[in-house]
Amino acid sequence: QVQLVESGGGLVQPGGSLKLSCEAHGISFSTYAANWYRQAPGKEREWVGVIGAGGKLRYADSEKDRFTISKDNSANTVYLQMNGLNPEVTAVDTCKADYLCDVYWGQGTQVTVSS
Repeated sequence: QVQLVESGGGLVQPGGSLKLSCEAHGISFSTYAANWYRQAPGKEREWVGVIGAGGKLRYADSEKDRFTISKDNSANTVYLQMNGLNPEVTAVDTCKADYLCDVYWGQGTQVTVSS
């Protein structure tokens, strides 16, 4: 059974940093691309960026200066490094794995930026 498990969310002060993780079970990020999405309160889900199976990165223009995606294939885990956080970044962050027609979503992890 495929499962994506996010972790690393929580409460962080403005200006702080967080590193989220998305660990895959049942599939491999050596084959699947991994996307990060975020959904702020009252807003639609937005795409943050993707790391391909081969490691190629793409980001949404609005996110590329603040977020960095990376992965460790040996740990079958993808990461989202977030720096310089402000309260507008408060959201649920979710990872998605896809390969051809196969798509799997994680359950999401809450990131709250507040003093």
